[in-house]
Amino acid sequence: MKVAVVGGGSSYTPVLIKGFLDRVDQFPLTELWLMDILPERLEIVGGFAQRMVAAQGGPFSLHLTTDRRAAIAGASYVTTQLRVGWMQARREDEYLGLRHGLIGQETTGVGGMAKALRTIPVILDIARDVHDLAPNALLVNFTNPAGLVTEALARFVPDVHSTGVCNVPITAKMMILEALGDLEARGTDPSHAHLDTLGLNHLSWHRGFKIDGEDVWPRVMERFMLQLEADEHAQWDLDTIRRLGMIPNYYLQYYYYPHRKLAAQQGWPPSRAEEVMTLEAELLAQYAEPDRSEPPEGLLKRGGAYYSTVATQLLNAHYNDLGETHIVNVPQRGAVVDWPADWVLEMPCRVGRDGIVPLPAEPLPLVVAGLLSQVKAFELLTVEAAAFGSRELAYQALLAHPLGPSADRVQAVLDDMLLTHRAYLPLFWH
Repeated sequence: MKVAVVGGGSSYTPVLIKGFLDRVDQFPLTELWLMDILPERLEIVGGFAQRMVAAQGGPFSLHLTTDRRAAIAGASYVTTQLRVGWMQARREDEYLGLRHGLIGQETTGVGGMAKALRTIPVILDIARDVHDLAPNALLVNFTNPAGLVTEALARFVPDVHSTGVCNVPITAKMMILEALGDLEARGTDPSHAHLDTLGLNHLSWHRGFKIDGEDVWPRVMERFMLQLEADEHAQWDLDTIRRLGMIPNYYLQYYYYPHRKLAAQQGWPPSRAEEVMTLEAELLAQYAEPDRSEPPEGLLKRGGAYYSTVATQLLNAHYNDLGETHIVNVPQRGAVVDWPADWVLEMPCRVGRDGIVPLPAEPLPLVVAGLLSQVKAFELLTVEAAAFGSRELAYQALLAHPLGPSADRVQAVLDDMLLTHRAYLPLFWH
């Protein structure tokens, strides 16, 4: 069995390698191909990955290539974890927001839109290669903004089986277990627990939790609110959480408290991208150590907690027809009544050989449904703008976003965005 990783030079790749090594007994991988367009980075990350595999007895072969089609050909699974424009483009996204008094985060607001415009055409090209060279493969996207990328895949390359994955749901699950005091008793295997969450990627609300079928959500909410009361620097205000009756995804802070996030941007540099650039330089230096065969502890500072768990458990559940419940991004196909069936949502799905099937879910309450609908409108407009290079649709997307500029500033922000990333937006400039 062959697995291809597009963006194999990512600093996250060693964590993914560890996930495959931990599951060789269940997931019979024979060939792992790491593909990247930067040969010097692939040599460092890939060389470290090869030492990791060799240290475990070489249970599968590991290939390094800059040839995307060679990596994808004949694969059973293709994963994408790339960043168009690299970390420098993320920095530009952040400071684009700062220049205009807007949120510049890499998946939220104008920063997320800029990243989507750069990323979607590339991912669609990859999906077309999968269609031609590995038609039976499952394409698993980790590239941000994961929701918009998955929406584009579903709409423009529907014949390719694809899904979008994020580590936020599993991180929330593990934090809830720890808060309940059940983590040590039940181990770190998240299969004991089931999180009821619904929304869009980075715009979701957690609203239920079961451990081995037992409903413990009242305990979860009680513990969470006690923590908020005890923390003078709490990230959420108690009144909002009490009235919601749900725990918002971390990224909803950008919507509920934009003044805090805008104030924090005034303290740059360093922005998050600049922090990560420093961290990645340190990580790459460690990966290059000729005697190293284990991921360094500093990798956790990069973010992406439980990344290997999310990635490899999903592939394992699909390959072995386990029927496990995973929270992923897929078209909801009527699982949420009265919502458009073609909307890509982040929601619990059953994963097995028959595919990734959304589980029936109650719609979100009105107090949050309006925000979700508005952001989904932005997503749909952005996906179309990216696919066709449409400035008109890009303008509408910015106008629709709840964190976007005032109407009289939309054109100025859009012009700045397109000019800043001109090198990576050929469809808008041809």
